[in-house]
Amino acid sequence: MKPKQFSSKLLAWYSKHGRHDLPWQVDRSLYRVWISEIMLQQTQVTTVIPYLERFLDRFNTIESLAGASIDEVLHLWTGLGYYARARNLHKAALSIINEHQGQFPRDVDTLLSLPGIGRSTAAAILAQALNQRQPILDGNVKRVLCRWHAINGWPGTTSVETQLWELSEQLTPHDHATDYTQAIMDLGATLCTRTKPHCGVCPVANGCTAHATATETDYPYRKPKKTLPTKQTIMLMLRHPNGDILLQRRPPSGIWGGLWSFPEHEHSDAARIRAWCRKHTDCNITRIETWPAVKHTFSHYRLNITPLHIQVKPRASTIMDSDDWVWYNTMHPDARGLATPVKALLEKLRNHP
Repeated sequence: MKPKQFSSKLLAWYSKHGRHDLPWQVDRSLYRVWISEIMLQQTQVTTVIPYLERFLDRFNTIESLAGASIDEVLHLWTGLGYYARARNLHKAALSIINEHQGQFPRDVDTLLSLPGIGRSTAAAILAQALNQRQPILDGNVKRVLCRWHAINGWPGTTSVETQLWELSEQLTPHDHATDYTQAIMDLGATLCTRTKPHCGVCPVANGCTAHATATETDYPYRKPKKTLPTKQTIMLMLRHPNGDILLQRRPPSGIWGGLWSFPEHEHSDAARIRAWCRKHTDCNITRIETWPAVKHTFSHYRLNITPLHIQVKPRASTIMDSDDWVWYNTMHPDARGLATPVKALLEKLRNHP
């Protein structure tokens, strides 16, 4: 099947069976498409939609996003994961305001200079918002092309990715760029799925090498398995007599960067924790209670969390507060970015006497 036949069949299928009512298709502004493409990185459409709607309801312009605090941005991102995306989104908004006079870039090279935007994301933004002919290569497209051309090797390697970019370039038509890029993403999301692909109704099945050899599920090659290491941490859930919980802002980079979490400690020994409390807070510990462990899995390791519920009594009449420490009111929470296990533990604390 020639490239023109591939795109023609795919576009014909998309006009009848593709998705045409996604939130970023209603108003294809560069800003809205950009936000959606960042959220869609490593996240499914069904998960993204409610987050996107809440985000755009609060930040309906790039000026409002740039003018917001990172706490508010991370708060609206809480639960979506991969928080570096939110931090980069905020940084990029500031860059567009300060370095590009508030005008969203309209070329790939300038987009690539913004934090959090890679080659495929930049191409998808311009294709979806401006109908520019831009080959894309997100996860769904990689799966379609690996099967259609029976490409050997894991797509994460440079040689395989180079092959895929070349193939994407060959197949992308010079017209109808917006519809084509959405069509090939839809094909991967709805028919050419990871397991049990629906080849019987695929518009390009006749030219698919993997389908011809009944090896669809052999492609793309899986990432070489690696045993995930397990790390341990102890979270100190200090509770003020009024019910407030002490939270600490995490460093701006790394795991849960910029989010609010409980202070952490390497040891569960009561004497060491009391010493830590005397050093870092204005409180004395009155009681320590160990809660059941919480397990959380990241892409590259597993984290076992031991939560310690610690009742404290302030030594001074004032409550310690600073830019990186806050006493958090669980009954009337404010807008802060919280990691998923921290949010769950705060909810448990709210209902704990």
